[in-house]
Amino acid sequence: MISIYRTDDRIIHEESEMDAGVWINMVNPTVTEGEEIARKLEIDIQDLLAALDEEESSRVELEDGYTLILVDIPMMEIRHDKEAYNTIPLGIILTQDMIITVCTEETPVLQSFLNGRVKEFSTKKKLRFVYQILFRVATLYQSHLRIIDKKRTEIEERIGKNTEDVDLIDLHALESTLVYFATSLRANSVVIERLTRYKRLEQYPDDKELLGDVIVENRQAIEMTSIYRDIIKGTRELMSSVIDNRLNTVMKSLTSITLVMGIPTLISGLYGMNVNEKWVPLANTAHGFGIICIMTLVICALILLFLKKKKVL
Repeated sequence: MISIYRTDDRIIHEESEMDAGVWINMVNPTVTEGEEIARKLEIDIQDLLAALDEEESSRVELEDGYTLILVDIPMMEIRHDKEAYNTIPLGIILTQDMIITVCTEETPVLQSFLNGRVKEFSTKKKLRFVYQILFRVATLYQSHLRIIDKKRTEIEERIGKNTEDVDLIDLHALESTLVYFATSLRANSVVIERLTRYKRLEQYPDDKELLGDVIVENRQAIEMTSIYRDIIKGTRELMSSVIDNRLNTVMKSLTSITLVMGIPTLISGLYGMNVNEKWVPLANTAHGFGIICIMTLVICALILLFLKKKKVL
């Protein structure tokens, strides 16, 4: 899908023609649509559709007549009936007269511009537009990171109560997401650093200040990712320790029960031997069976008290 927008007096509206000062937004375009735009704007089709490849790395490429900027943006998706996070490429192409964005999905980063929630937004100020996109990308990372930490907190609160194996799986998924985020944020920081030396397009006085804010927000997102990874690692180790401790407790209880139940088995086994009754104590004593049973119960009770004193039970 291809949409063309222009801002006039800070109000965005859709256009039908690709004139100077417009923003061309391409969402999961077909090859035919890509070829048409590439032909009209004299852009290499591979550069134009580079963002459609999920394996493309973040980078800046200066070509004749245009500049390609690729960054990774966070996306939420439903995986196994659960919310999960991933990163996908967002392509930004700057020509002398217009700006083009290419992505495989609708993203909140660009929707905020379409909904008029970004101040001082103008499709004619292309470099500032790029910085505003990068700023929204960094803040979106931070927003998703806070949600991830909230999910981790919910899992942590269940530790010691009704912890299940699925919680360990969820923690692993969150940790994997943070690995992807960290990799993408570091790659984006390289792109931002490259843009600090970008001189091809005109920069307005406020652009450098905005670029500084982008650098700060991206750095903060990287630090948040590192901190949350360490916290999740500690939570996972704590949960594993709790599960192991529960298993040890169950094993101790079963061992104690086996020991106590072994006493009646031993005594009954000894009295069940086919030997002369004169060698068997209490064999000819009145109420001998009852006495033996009581002795067995006493011995079992003493062993239970001993195990409880040693805090085995």
